Amino acid sequence: MTGTRARRVLGAWVVAAFAVVSFAAAASVWDGVYTEAQAKRGEAVYVQRCAVCHQPDLEGGDMTPALVGGVFTANWNDLPLSDLFDRIRITMPLDSPSTLSRAQTADVVAFLLKSNKWPAGETDLPRELEPLREIRIQALKP
Repeated sequence: MTGTRARRVLGAWVVAAFAVVSFAAAASVWDGVYTEAQAKRGEAVYVQRCAVCHQPDLEGGDMTPALVGGVFTANWNDLPLSDLFDRIRITMPLDSPSTLSRAQTADVVAFLLKSNKWPAGETDLPRELEPLREIRIQALKP
């Protein structure tokens, strides 16, 4: 093998290895990214601030989308969890947007994850966007 070709082959292997490591390092909602206690707090916030529009069963209403089920998971599939967090934090509740704290927003997101049957873990869902950008919403378990 010539020096140039060897470098190309080695470079291709390095790129492939990096891609595998990066892919393996990406977290998903299937990795237990919230706690049961956090989801319980989120349920209380949901009942008080969200259920009037999205309904107590999270199935939505005439003018509001469902927050559980196939349509919800399909709409958010393969997006970072930060997108859902930010949508809730900035635009909800509809009658008083941006009034939930970051902690309340994280708790509500945890409640939505639990309600969609994604497993709980040992650590609360973060309140900051950076770590949430690293968590993918995946409808199907990998």
